[in-house]
Amino acid sequence: MGMPTAVRSHAKINLGLYLGAPRADGFHALATIYQTLEIHDRITVTARRAAATALRLTCNDHRVPTDRRNTAWKMVELALKALELTAEVEIHIDKRLPVEGGLGAGSANAVAALVGLERELGIRDQRSGIRPGAPEPVLSLAKGMAFETWEAKRLELAAEVGSDVPLFLIGGTVLGLDRGQQVRPLPDIEPLWCVVATPADGVSTPQAFRDWDALSAAEGLTAEASAVRLKELSRAYASAFQEEFPGGEHGTGSSGVLPEFGREGLAGPQESVLVRTGITSWIRNDFERVVFPQHPSLAEIKRLLAAAGTPEAALYASLSGSGSALYGLYRTRRDAEAAVDRLGRQFRGVEARMTQTLPRKDYWSGMILD
Repeated sequence: MGMPTAVRSHAKINLGLYLGAPRADGFHALATIYQTLEIHDRITVTARRAAATALRLTCNDHRVPTDRRNTAWKMVELALKALELTAEVEIHIDKRLPVEGGLGAGSANAVAALVGLERELGIRDQRSGIRPGAPEPVLSLAKGMAFETWEAKRLELAAEVGSDVPLFLIGGTVLGLDRGQQVRPLPDIEPLWCVVATPADGVSTPQAFRDWDALSAAEGLTAEASAVRLKELSRAYASAFQEEFPGGEHGTGSSGVLPEFGREGLAGPQESVLVRTGITSWIRNDFERVVFPQHPSLAEIKRLLAAAGTPEAALYASLSGSGSALYGLYRTRRDAEAAVDRLGRQFRGVEARMTQTLPRKDYWSGMILD
C-alpha cells in the first residue's frame, strides 16, 4: 500500500440536549444543537482495490475496539458494500480525545475513516480538500451512481452506524432531531473560545438513559407528550438562528481566526450571537438532571466553568452529551485561560483543554492533512 491519507476527526459539544420519554423502539427522541470543535483525533487510512475486502484497524489506546465493534470499521465496511467495491483497508486511530466522554469522538472517527477511504479510492467529497483550480476528482461510484445519490447514501450509512455520526458529515453548527441522526445545518455561530474539562471517571451512557427513563416515568412524561415538546423546542432552536441570520447567512469566522468579537479593541468586546439570540437563557442538557445527582463533582466542575456573576463568566457552560466531559464557552482567550486556572486549582485528575468552536467551512477545509 502507498502513503496513507491523514484525516482530522473533530470533537463535538451539545448546545442544549432535550430528551423525550423512551419510545416503543427503545430509542429516545431528542432535540439538540451540535457544535464541532477544533480539538481532534487523527485517523490515517490506506486503501487499495483488491479481489476481496480485508480490514485492519489499530489504535494507540487499548480501550478502543479494533474489530467490527469499532465505528470506523463499521462505516468503511458499509461504504464498500454500498459502492460495490472490494479493497484492502488499513485504519489507524491516533486517539487524542477522551473515550466515551460525550464529545462524539467515536462517531467522528467513523466519518474521518470514510473521508480517508474516499480519498484513497478516488471518491472525494466536494467539501473535503478540493482546492480552486484543482482537477475534478475521479468518481468511482457503483453502477454510475450520481454524486448527489452518494451524498444521501452516506447520511443513511452514518445513521446506521450511530445516532451521532451524521452530524460529522455536516460540521459546524448543526440541528439534531429524532434520535440525533436527523441533521440540518444551521448558520454557524462565530468562533468562540471553549474549555473542555474531562474528569478521570467516566459516565455510563446506558445508565444515564435508565435513570432518565425512571425520572420520566416518575414525572409522567409520555412519548406522545415528548414529541410535542421536542417539536416546539426544535422550532425554537431554528427560529433563534433564522432571526439572527436572515436568509441563512453564515456567521462570521470562516477564516479560522477569531474575529474582533472576543478581542478587547477600542470599542470593547462585542456581544455574542448566543447572547443576542437569548438562546443561553433557556437551553439546558436534560442529562444533567440524572447525571449530576450520581456524580456531584461534575456539577461542581460546571459551576467553576460557568463562574456566574464574575467578569470572567462563561457565555454558557454545560455537560456535553451524557458526559463525563463538560465545557464552557467564553468571550475572550483570557476568560478561557482563567477557567483552566480555576479548574487546576480546585480539581486534581481533571484534564482541562482550551480550544475553539469550528465553523463548517474550516471543518471541511482543514479535515484532510496533506
